[in-house]
Amino acid sequence: MTVDEYDYIVVGSGSAGCVLADRLSADGQARVLVLEAGEHDRRLWINMPIGYGKSFYDQRVNWKFEAQPDPGLNKRQIYFPRGRVVGGSSSINAMVYCRGLPQDFDDWSALGNPGWSWRDVKPVYERFERPVDATGRASPKGQLFVSDVRRQLHPMEQVFFDGARQAGLPFTDDFNGTEPEGVGRYRINTRQGMRWSGADAFLRPALRRGQVRLLTGAMASRVLFEGRQAVGICYHQDGVEHQARARRAVVLSAGAVQSPQVLQLSGVGPADLLRAHGIPVLLANDAVGGNLQDHLAMSYYYKATQPTLNNVLSSWLGKLRVGLQYVTTLSGPLSISVNQCGGFVRSHAGAARPDLQLYCNPITYTLAQSDTGTQIVPDKFAGFILCFQPCRPLSRGRIDLASPDVHAAPHIQPNYLSHPDDARVALLGAKLVQRLSQTPALRGLIREAIAPALDTLDDAGMLADFRDRASTCYHPVGTCMMGSDPQTSVVDPQLKVHGLDRLYVVDASVFPTVTSGNTHAPTTMVAHKGAEAILQAAR
Repeated sequence: MTVDEYDYIVVGSGSAGCVLADRLSADGQARVLVLEAGEHDRRLWINMPIGYGKSFYDQRVNWKFEAQPDPGLNKRQIYFPRGRVVGGSSSINAMVYCRGLPQDFDDWSALGNPGWSWRDVKPVYERFERPVDATGRASPKGQLFVSDVRRQLHPMEQVFFDGARQAGLPFTDDFNGTEPEGVGRYRINTRQGMRWSGADAFLRPALRRGQVRLLTGAMASRVLFEGRQAVGICYHQDGVEHQARARRAVVLSAGAVQSPQVLQLSGVGPADLLRAHGIPVLLANDAVGGNLQDHLAMSYYYKATQPTLNNVLSSWLGKLRVGLQYVTTLSGPLSISVNQCGGFVRSHAGAARPDLQLYCNPITYTLAQSDTGTQIVPDKFAGFILCFQPCRPLSRGRIDLASPDVHAAPHIQPNYLSHPDDARVALLGAKLVQRLSQTPALRGLIREAIAPALDTLDDAGMLADFRDRASTCYHPVGTCMMGSDPQTSVVDPQLKVHGLDRLYVVDASVFPTVTSGNTHAPTTMVAHKGAEAILQAAR
């Protein structure tokens, strides 16, 4: 067997892996291998922003995981989409860009992670972001385009803002600015009407330098060790097992679902679990796969008294019109996300900080089955969605091996609503949406609520409805938790795996606690800081 050698090996080309490929090769000297289990991202429905509705159930670019039956959700199995493509989930997400609230990162620091406070991470964001204002003018610096697309948003947004004002909610002009609390318009990762993923921002520039090699269709199966020092990776490609060696470091960036899976396959994790699967225990650590956190979202559907995106996207004529608009001008509804406005608000006056994230989307849809699989189909009537998610859930779950076969999906057990405070905040969120829907502005927009209607439910009914219908907002984190205590965490504040040398985990799995909003932005920040730590250790 021929074994290639590199300075660094990165497992995964998602939001974090793309950054690592760029930063670890920036000196023009280090050779970096990036392993991606999926294929390339040059697809229409990836590049077109609204096309993520097509990628959501597409097994060619999506792992399409499913969680185990969850007691907190009446034993329902929740769909767990994850990107299986170059760019990872940044190639199939809804592109909403939120750094997180400043206190999120102060929480990380207070949990024993020096260097991760808001004061520490804010400058990192500012270095890689490239803001684009509402006129389309971009900052001259930064790699990740963050666009203000307010001129493209559906006019229904103003009705939502009027209703929020009538409900007493504050307004903010920028969720990533100095005053992030309130309702407002979401910034998104697009450039000139096209998705701008982690691959666009970081991986492709790195590939052009010539020091980075990207292998697609390459499934990492285990880390190779000499003693307790990581020296390489074993991976499968086209049915053949290969090995690659790393002179400086191996970095797992496979995400919150698969980074703990690779560690466990490598003999790092709960000893009893590994033995049960016949895997020799290299380092026993029950924290590997634990601390799973995720945002659980709830949507309420309404028929509208005025046209929404349904009126455009549910007919062939409408699709043709906006399709021509997009092809000729890279503008219009196809050039942006349907997650257009929302915000970070307090569920009640006594809340110490915002604890709910809101979305208002000018569309409703149903899921239809066809010969090609599940499809998201806009409804024929005008409609819109009000949605909320509790920002910082206290419930904790696990992700563990289901089989020693690397191709077998891991066992995902979120344990949603297992902490009583999460059910309490869920009920408060439902009541806030109910209050919004009863404002004069939104009453004028609502033709009728699509059952179950909030106005017909008491407290017990609202919570029962939440358990019946709530689903993930696709933000799993925490399964390789960062911390100073090797008994309760997986990596140290420099993101090196406790008890092992030259092995790092750099992705959303290291979050000690989930940030208050969408996780692509903080994952990108974590990757920049992780790359700095890895380079510093290699000097």
